[in-house]
Amino acid sequence: MESIINYFETISSLHRGLILAGGIAIFWIIENISPLHVFSYKKRNHAGINIFFTITTIIVNFALAAGLLRTANYVFENNWGLLQLLPEMNTAIYTLLGLLLLDLIGAYFAHWVQHRIPSLWKFHLIHHTDTFVDTTTANRHHPGESLIRFACTILAVLIAGAPMWLVFLYQSLSVVFSQFNHANIQLPKKLDTFISYFIVSPDMHKVHHHYVLPYTDTNYGNIFSIWDRLFGTFSTLANAEIVYGIDTHQHVEQHSDIKKMIKIPFEKNQKDA
Repeated sequence: MESIINYFETISSLHRGLILAGGIAIFWIIENISPLHVFSYKKRNHAGINIFFTITTIIVNFALAAGLLRTANYVFENNWGLLQLLPEMNTAIYTLLGLLLLDLIGAYFAHWVQHRIPSLWKFHLIHHTDTFVDTTTANRHHPGESLIRFACTILAVLIAGAPMWLVFLYQSLSVVFSQFNHANIQLPKKLDTFISYFIVSPDMHKVHHHYVLPYTDTNYGNIFSIWDRLFGTFSTLANAEIVYGIDTHQHVEQHSDIKKMIKIPFEKNQKDA
């Protein structure tokens, strides 16, 4: 564990970028070898749209990184947060508890609240307009959503009292797990079901991308599946029944025109024309 802590205490922006790019590359290859769905789309064009939003997400997080660093340093130096109340324990257990807290607030809560507050949903729905969900969909976030998620990450660090190495570890795992559970891959059904008791599996998250309620408002988790099971937001749906997208934005330009997607949150009428 010490080597992991030392690595993430000093992880460079280059290495963090390589983790993101490496995850996309690996799951992209697996998607081509063993896809869940054989989409009739131009994979590179589709990826180009999602990579644009991935880049804007990186820019937002990079611009605000100093604030996250200051927050993590402050809570750790001042013994602030739930983790600081814990007795001395095995480092691995401490790390797991920290990841659980950061995932609960920084991912599950951040996701849940965007589905519950209309003004926030307007930004998040850009993620749901993707009608060809694959590994590049993971970071298909409107810049406004990136700000919302960053604010929730700050909140998570404040409540948890997480040191910076733990925050960087969490963010790296979060990126890879999101790419994994969005990937257009097919695991053996028994394996997918088994791992869904512990982490968010591809089949579990695909249900969340079904185009109509109530499924859209379920399976909010990113890393750990415990939160959906604990809070009653877990659901299942056969892959054959899942239709990707969102019922209010079915027009092609609403999910494939970047300029129009950037403007969607600011439109007064959110209904499909």
